[in-house]
Amino acid sequence: MNTNVTWRNFTRAKVTNVSRRNVLLGLAAGTFALSVQLPRRASAEEEKLYGGAGMPGGVKDDPRIFLTIEEDGTVRLLCNRAEMGQGVRTGWATVIADELEADLTRIRVEQAPGNQALYGNQNTDGSRSMRHHFQALRRIGAAARTMLEQEAASRWDVPADEVRASGHQVTHANSDRSFGFGELARAAAERDVPAAEDLVFKAPEDFQHIGKDVNNVDNLDITTGSPIYGIDKQLDGLVYAVIARPPVYGGKVKSYDDTEARKVPGVIEILEIDSPDIPSAFLPLGGIAVVAENTFAANKARLLLEIEWDAGDNQSYDSAEYRKTLEAASEQPGEVMRNDGDVDAALADAAERISASYYLPHLAHASMEPPSATARFADGKCEVWTSVQAPEALRTDLMKRFELAPENAVVHSMLLGGGFGRKSKPDYASEAAIISKALDGRPVKLTFMREDDIQHDFFHTVSVERLEGGLDENGKTVAWLHRTVAPSIGSTFEPDVVHQSAGELGMGAVDNPFDIPNLRVENPEAAAHTRIGWFRSVYNIPHAFAVQSFAAELAAAAGRDHKEYLLELLGPDREISRAAMNDTSVYGEDPELYPYDTARLRKVIEAATEAAGWGRDLPEGRGLGLAAHHSFVSYTAVVVEVEVKDGGLIFPRVDIAFDCGAIISPDRVRAQLEGAVVQGVSLATLGEISFKDGVPEQSNFDGFELTRIDASPVEIHTHLVPSLDYDSPLGGVGEPGLPPVAPAITNAIFAATGKRIRALPIRDQFV
Repeated sequence: MNTNVTWRNFTRAKVTNVSRRNVLLGLAAGTFALSVQLPRRASAEEEKLYGGAGMPGGVKDDPRIFLTIEEDGTVRLLCNRAEMGQGVRTGWATVIADELEADLTRIRVEQAPGNQALYGNQNTDGSRSMRHHFQALRRIGAAARTMLEQEAASRWDVPADEVRASGHQVTHANSDRSFGFGELARAAAERDVPAAEDLVFKAPEDFQHIGKDVNNVDNLDITTGSPIYGIDKQLDGLVYAVIARPPVYGGKVKSYDDTEARKVPGVIEILEIDSPDIPSAFLPLGGIAVVAENTFAANKARLLLEIEWDAGDNQSYDSAEYRKTLEAASEQPGEVMRNDGDVDAALADAAERISASYYLPHLAHASMEPPSATARFADGKCEVWTSVQAPEALRTDLMKRFELAPENAVVHSMLLGGGFGRKSKPDYASEAAIISKALDGRPVKLTFMREDDIQHDFFHTVSVERLEGGLDENGKTVAWLHRTVAPSIGSTFEPDVVHQSAGELGMGAVDNPFDIPNLRVENPEAAAHTRIGWFRSVYNIPHAFAVQSFAAELAAAAGRDHKEYLLELLGPDREISRAAMNDTSVYGEDPELYPYDTARLRKVIEAATEAAGWGRDLPEGRGLGLAAHHSFVSYTAVVVEVEVKDGGLIFPRVDIAFDCGAIISPDRVRAQLEGAVVQGVSLATLGEISFKDGVPEQSNFDGFELTRIDASPVEIHTHLVPSLDYDSPLGGVGEPGLPPVAPAITNAIFAATGKRIRALPIRDQFV
């Protein structure tokens, strides 16, 4: 058993006894309380920001965990990450239950309020809620267990090695004596926390919960309808609001007439909210707010507003024309972001040259629970109840906007009915606070209707990816040129941002693992004309679609089997340093700790293709498609079986193989992969937000369609391919399953019909 885990900075996290503090930082008052957080670095020179932390508004991760044991034996765990279906609360409880030797059913997980100073980085993004906290959770669990065992040994006056915690109690090996955790908690709280080097972690072969399927800790509440999501919050005297926002990003109210709107029964107030300068970051877009006794009346009155808008500089934004702009940019050289060998000479000498361009439109998040927030001003304090992935971003805006002291900007983080990155941008919560302030502190619930959600999203970027390859006389790829053209998320925060950031380019473009001697990645300019934001898997989506589609095209040009050719492109098994790929920013992680391991990518490719029966005979109109990708330091391969029938697509089977290192919660991993497959099908076949005159043309699910049950894959088979051990760095889970789905689908369509799809959504292109 390894008792000295050393990977990542988080393994140095220090456990502290906070039992004697007067305030337990939001936890229910317990008798025994521990916290864990990173020690401060010795010098600022050691600090490096990677990936998400280097993004605009990004914050270095800093796991801070609080745990109490009460006299009745209840263990309370304060979770500082949002729960939005990914299972973070269950995963954290699972780890604590194992290392503490606690009864999982007696662990209560509570949500930490928004407060970065107390709870560290609370941003729920980048698929890191477990991988950045796993070792810290083990430490606090092991420390609490050790202190309970020491207290029991002291009471019995026996050596500590004769005492063992198990099943929520501490027993003496040489007698029938035992204590429940609650009986020991108060006295154990007076003990010193064991030094890090003295902690003994549980051996993986003894895990009862980690790596096993366990019930979601919120299952009973969710199935009985008792949890409170952001949209559910009720307060005495609550009023309801909707906002007519500028249709075009950057627009402002020129004038308005609310005469007819005020005649709607139940309307309380109509007021104007100032529009910000752009780029607007997370700030509300402004417009006219309608406040009423219920949301129905507010929305009815909003429809009667007569507003004259100053559309601003983006009123000419047209998706069809902008696509031409991106395509033209992709035909010209851009900033060189990686340059191995001599691509131009290799292309000139190639026996055959292949080129292709791939297009992906904007996408909306369209989470099940649309953005909503309830705000109240009272006694100089602003409180907000909302579903939010980045509570500190909201607190920062509240403090600055209303000149509040930190303790007077209170964010209550609720359960999220989906997020996908949209709820990292809390503009909707700031809107609720603005309206409450204008109403002298009266509590206000602000709700996005589905039309608001889709038309005023922080959209996933639009992209054109142009690739060119050169084959030698044996069909081997000897040259690869990739030009990626897409507006950057940075454009939402800073003016004149026309290039993707290093973190964005490191999502499948610059970090290309192929063993090609001459490889260049370029990034031509692309200006943004709407709000661009984080979306599940971010820039991995367009990059994976292009790279994995083009690899299949090269295989076809060489007359080779796609799987065998893809493995050949990977070359010999090796660990590639990020520096070797001119990429120093693997999203959210230290690149030296996470080299690109091509053997792991090869392994998931082989697992998925074997499970799918790659190479088997299929009836006419059916085909198998393959794609693989590395993102969020995990490895994914997908094989899709597609049937083209009667002008439509049927997906009889999808196999997805996945390697995130050691697995904590297999059921949650499978659920995330299954969800990624369904969402991938939806985005590939239907997903599109297009613009005309600066306004999104889609406003609800009749325009921005989602895959229904009858169009989902008939069978989804997940294949977990764990590698490494529990003392090694973990990979992400929530996002890596999505990027390979679309290219696997289009590659399958080619196998079935001979039709190559290079633009999404697919819709009826195969007919």
